[in-house]
Amino acid sequence: MTSPDVPEPEPAPGVPQSPSPAGGDHGPDMPPSWEELAATYERLAERTGQHSDLAEQLLTLIGDGTAATAGQEAQSLSILAMDEAAYADELALMTPWVDLILMDVYGREVTTGRPWCTRWPEHPEAVARLHACWLAWQQLTAPEAGPAGPSTWQRDHLEALLLHLRSPDGPFAACTQAHHRVLDTPAHTDPEALPTANRTGTASRSSARNRA
Repeated sequence: MTSPDVPEPEPAPGVPQSPSPAGGDHGPDMPPSWEELAATYERLAERTGQHSDLAEQLLTLIGDGTAATAGQEAQSLSILAMDEAAYADELALMTPWVDLILMDVYGREVTTGRPWCTRWPEHPEAVARLHACWLAWQQLTAPEAGPAGPSTWQRDHLEALLLHLRSPDGPFAACTQAHHRVLDTPAHTDPEALPTANRTGTASRSSARNRA
């Protein structure tokens, strides 16, 4: 014996209806589903043609950067303290972040008042500042940094970096999009200004002031 067809109950007044699993349509008061948001993101990513490459490079960057620094807690993290081979490896790890995060997201247009040099690895000041900001980015965008981590990175590290790095009198002051030149650095300390070894500190400082 077959059961008689039972009509579906009418929805209660004022109760919003769930979207159809197949159609995915929703009323004006219903937020889009996660599936619809993901589909929208995929469509936008396909337009730029950069989604897969960007995701892959960033995952590699984060993974390799973590592996490169593991077990080195007792050593200085500054790139200026690294030997030649480690220095080159660190630059290779940092470059995707410079291109895909720093410049693509925060770079803005290059002007005479906001210079940039694509040969930045040849500018020691730029390397030092970029590396320090990159280290801070790794720490403050990790889950352990909490929800305010990225905002803290932008406020305390990114803004200071851009202020000095892309200043008209910063390390790229002599560079244009068609010309590259590393600025000369000041001369080193004059040895004649240092206290002599056969005098007391007080006498040496006094004689140095007299010579000046």
